[in-house]
Amino acid sequence: MAAPFTVLIMAAGQGTRMRSDVPKVLHRVAGKTLVEWVVDSARAAGATRVIAVVRPGDGVAEGLPEGVELAEQLEGEGTGSAVLAARDQVDGGTLVVMSGDHPLVTTEQVEGLIAEHESRGATATLLTTDRLDPTGYGRVVRDSSDAVDRVFETKHPEGRTPEELAVREINLGTYVFDAEPLFSALDDVALEHGERYLTGVLPLIRSNGRTIAAFKTDDPEAAVGINDRVGLMEAEEIAQRRIIEAHARAGVTFLHPGTTRVEAGVTIGSDSVIGPGTVLEGGTAIGERCEIGPHTTIRDATIEAGAVVVHSFVVEAQVGPGAKVGPFAYLRPGTQLRANSKVGTFVEVKNSDIGEGAKVPHLSYIGDTEVGEGSNLGASTITANYDGRKKHRTKLGKSVKTSVHTSLVAPLNIGDRAYTGAGSAITEDVPEGALAIARERQKNIEGYADRKEQEDSQK
Repeated sequence: MAAPFTVLIMAAGQGTRMRSDVPKVLHRVAGKTLVEWVVDSARAAGATRVIAVVRPGDGVAEGLPEGVELAEQLEGEGTGSAVLAARDQVDGGTLVVMSGDHPLVTTEQVEGLIAEHESRGATATLLTTDRLDPTGYGRVVRDSSDAVDRVFETKHPEGRTPEELAVREINLGTYVFDAEPLFSALDDVALEHGERYLTGVLPLIRSNGRTIAAFKTDDPEAAVGINDRVGLMEAEEIAQRRIIEAHARAGVTFLHPGTTRVEAGVTIGSDSVIGPGTVLEGGTAIGERCEIGPHTTIRDATIEAGAVVVHSFVVEAQVGPGAKVGPFAYLRPGTQLRANSKVGTFVEVKNSDIGEGAKVPHLSYIGDTEVGEGSNLGASTITANYDGRKKHRTKLGKSVKTSVHTSLVAPLNIGDRAYTGAGSAITEDVPEGALAIARERQKNIEGYADRKEQEDSQK
């Protein structure tokens, strides 16, 4: 097991190329902010503390995950100055330095970096790869002992030898340091164009006879840093592929993964099938053997085992085991569908409890309502739950059957086994087992069409 270590995240900076009032590291990839991805990777690798370097008033502090400590960068520019800003908060030991705009660095890479650092007895260890075009990156040169001899930049390749330009191993910008020699070396790093660069410590560490190691990863996606919306799209695409592949390995079927979006906080049970055009967001939890989609959006909702949700929109609702939703249904916050219930075509349900086995098959609005088990609401059953000032609740007992075009005007109680007549506006409570009819008697006016046509011809 690795020794305790602290992670320092460089999170300062607005990122003007994002063309946004939102700080760069608070933009989201697969439902999580960039900096949250970095924090989660660090914590999963075993970090005992996470410190984020921010600028005063840049808005980053307000969006950091809970438990992240702050270090304010009050002066200086460059990555070296950012690390120096946290000197007083780092209590020696091992320090991992990460960038808040590199969300694709994995827990496994952080663990491998620390393991390499400890096994080599290094003072500094770099995360590197040789799986990318090295043009423009800092190149890593190793010595005969496989330690890092030096790192040189190639943004401007003029003056570099062919041997240097042939080097393919590049620095990815994630590091492990022994904290005390790091901060001592940073004091001696010269400014370049007014900036103090973290890589400036490497030749100083090397000249003191200390070891610089490198952990080479075969996954080059750690190199993806976000500087604009194009980079954000690239990271989103990679994160989606990783998330969906992880669910697939856990037993979930995706019928058309290229059209499916699953955020990082979503859980899906085995043997569930996710159809094309499906979007699963926030803390959504899908149970086992569910059928979701096609073209369904579910946000912060729970879908229990065996449920089916097609062509529908579900937000902060709970769908019970074996329940069926859609097509074209809208479940709003506070809705609970009990086991084996059904909400069908063009039905909207809000803040309501649909009992076990109950059915609302089509063309209805059900708001602030309790529907008893086994009830069946006919087409175009509407609950009138708002009187212009307050919302009121409607309660339907067990095995209630409303006929088509029934309006239930809350507050209202409908007893068990009660019925309503077609086209009724029910304003009073209905006893158990009763039939409630509330409509005008039909009156046929003979000859009306002839008189109407005669009147129109005289105009």
